[in-house]
Amino acid sequence: MALSYTPTTICAIATAPGRGGVGVIRVSGNKLLAFAHAISGGKTPQARYALYTDFVDAQGQALDNGLLLYFPGPRSFTGEDVLELQGHGGPVVLKMLLARCVELGARLAEPGEFTKRAFLNEKLDLAQAESVADLIDAASETAAKSALKSLKGMFSDKIHQLVDELITLRMLVEATLDFPEEEIDFLKQADAFGKLQGLQQRLQQVQATAKQGAILREGMHVVLVGEPNVGKSSLMNALAGDDIAIVTAIAGTTRDTVREEIIIDGVPVHIIDTAGLRDTNDVVEKIGIARTWQAVERADLALILADSRHGITKELQTILARLPAQLPRLHILNKIDLTAEAAGFSEEDGHSLLRLSAHTHAGIELLKAKLLEMVGYSGSSEGVFLARQRHLDAIQRAEGHLQLAQENAQQIELLAEELRLAQNALSEITGEFSADDLLGVIFSRFCIGK
Repeated sequence: MALSYTPTTICAIATAPGRGGVGVIRVSGNKLLAFAHAISGGKTPQARYALYTDFVDAQGQALDNGLLLYFPGPRSFTGEDVLELQGHGGPVVLKMLLARCVELGARLAEPGEFTKRAFLNEKLDLAQAESVADLIDAASETAAKSALKSLKGMFSDKIHQLVDELITLRMLVEATLDFPEEEIDFLKQADAFGKLQGLQQRLQQVQATAKQGAILREGMHVVLVGEPNVGKSSLMNALAGDDIAIVTAIAGTTRDTVREEIIIDGVPVHIIDTAGLRDTNDVVEKIGIARTWQAVERADLALILADSRHGITKELQTILARLPAQLPRLHILNKIDLTAEAAGFSEEDGHSLLRLSAHTHAGIELLKAKLLEMVGYSGSSEGVFLARQRHLDAIQRAEGHLQLAQENAQQIELLAEELRLAQNALSEITGEFSADDLLGVIFSRFCIGK
């Protein structure tokens, strides 16, 4: 690996802030036996065995007591020597122990630095390293299971298989460059073009799975839009299964955006209830309406609510005209409990329309299923690994290069170059082809102590 760094000893509190029964400090560096000897008051730990000991200051006075674990490199998480000091979980005790580690020559670790060292020492590839943070941040059980699949290398294995196929294809193509008169016949005999087509199909399969994983990781942002008093807050409460937003019969009750995350079939859905859109002289309500439009700009999907007794009014049509043209939307007629209509879907004026009652919850399950359908989630997490937007971008670029390779199949130099670029794009996912600035962005978003 071309990337390198100057090793130093780093330390950090690895457990969450606040009080707890156990607090853990992690140390990583080279030749840490002397460090362990000093902090334990002269004891020498055995590799991978828990040593019960006092943790002492420079004068030999106990700061805390607990377990000391020593993992000599390279058989450790970071690939370096690693110490774990497991003491009591009080914040004051942990700070004193952390200060002692600094006194012994360690420096405070940066966010994600332990996992970054694991990557640089080739204990994890980049996709696996990212899955560490994704596993910690998982918003649902389904997302956590998918993140663990990525951590164990499922995603990386699929990318490596594609790269290996690309390398084989590149060898065939580039071997013909010195024999221009026979190149096309040679490639046909080796079934190079068939291999290229098969590679494109397998890449599309990985892309489809990665998209499902990205939905599990990122979720979707759904904004509720409509005139005042059409039941936006009631619908939010019905979806959340709790009284999140205040509901009254008074128009303009919601004056600011209210956000709530719910889980639908393992997918995080960030619901944003907004102020009713109308002309008003109320200064506070105007601010809420301005924030509504800001929420609309950032949303993945808009639920357009109308009162089933009034339908799509001229005022609502004015609101619809202001929505971003590319924003997916679902029209909802609420309050069917007041019109005795049945819950269900229909097509009107080219729009998919759902009739429901936020008050009685009739049609809510239909809405949840439709939300997943519109965001492109298949409803099955079997074989799904967690993926990030940068992974999807890399796969899309690789797909584009393979398409250009197919279009330029008769021009061997162009074919070879597009295959090389496709390999580079895929290698960015696992970190074989990466830049230092990209690594800085990725690992800066991790927790301190990971």
